[in-house]
Amino acid sequence: MMEINLGKLPFDLDFHPSEPLVATALINGDLHLYRYATDSQPQRLLKIRAHDESCRAVRFIDSGRAILTASPDCSILATDVETGTTIARLEDAHEAAVNRLISLTDTTVSSGDDEGCIKVWDTRQRSCCNSFSAHEDYISDMTFVSNSMQLLGTSGDGTLSVCSLRKNKVQTRSEFSEDELLSIVTMKNGRKVICGTQTGTLLLYSWGYFKDCSDRFLGHPMSVDTLLKLDEDKLISGSEDGVIRLVGILPNRIIQPIAEHSEYPIERLAFSHDRKLLGSISHDQMLKLWDLNDLLEGGQNTPRNEVAEADSDDDDEMDVDIDVPKSSKGKKKKRADKAKASNTKATGFFADL
Repeated sequence: MMEINLGKLPFDLDFHPSEPLVATALINGDLHLYRYATDSQPQRLLKIRAHDESCRAVRFIDSGRAILTASPDCSILATDVETGTTIARLEDAHEAAVNRLISLTDTTVSSGDDEGCIKVWDTRQRSCCNSFSAHEDYISDMTFVSNSMQLLGTSGDGTLSVCSLRKNKVQTRSEFSEDELLSIVTMKNGRKVICGTQTGTLLLYSWGYFKDCSDRFLGHPMSVDTLLKLDEDKLISGSEDGVIRLVGILPNRIIQPIAEHSEYPIERLAFSHDRKLLGSISHDQMLKLWDLNDLLEGGQNTPRNEVAEADSDDDDEMDVDIDVPKSSKGKKKKRADKAKASNTKATGFFADL
């Protein structure tokens, strides 16, 4: 395992699509770019003050030639990977703090804000091509289904949305859950959508039947802040308790905890381009790069009683009648606390600098 002390609390990370590079977004507005190798310590290539307020999201675009960052100052910045210079800054990208960025295609990205708006951007034209008033609270996560051109989003309002890029409309939204939805992946060859929640329950939705979840899996003791799809049957979860777990879906079970990042919440997980490394960031201000094969073969540094308890559960039993405790709205408070810098509000639209 490699460790990088970022010096500040990180909110997001992303790996370059083809090179051994990883980028992080920090609470003080900084963007850091590192080069890593198995036989040496990671080297920081760039340290940029990307935003006056916190840097909440980061994504490589344009085949890794540029990095996008987003901030509560409502702006999205494009930075050249090689030089660190500004390519373009979209000042008023949203009317509220931008909380999430994901890549859709080679030329499109999506952003989500604190008031439930999701936008899709054409990176060549530097313009918004879709806008959806999808939710009533912050956008916590998104995932893209390319074959149907649908964008799925989760929110602190306790709902899952399905937005059609072809029809430019919100196609459907789930019923309100009393639990904040924090993370999302699609599995089982697109037949199932899995959402992590504030209370630690995983909600399973069947494709095409999004009004209510088809299954609830109670296996995590605290909130599931981030999910990564390993394959069609297994995912990797990052939880508020600092533990990274390997989770099986249908049958639902925690196969094993595979690592403990720290005693603090895990903010984000990501795979390297070759899927040899798993990157994790936490409130301990560390970026950790784990050998994925070692994690999946090991899991020896995790509590045995948790594995035994998880494996003793009925694998495929539906728990839809469980009374989920009402959300404390802790995530919303955390998101609101993310902007601690200036109140400067930029003007203009895609101003080239």
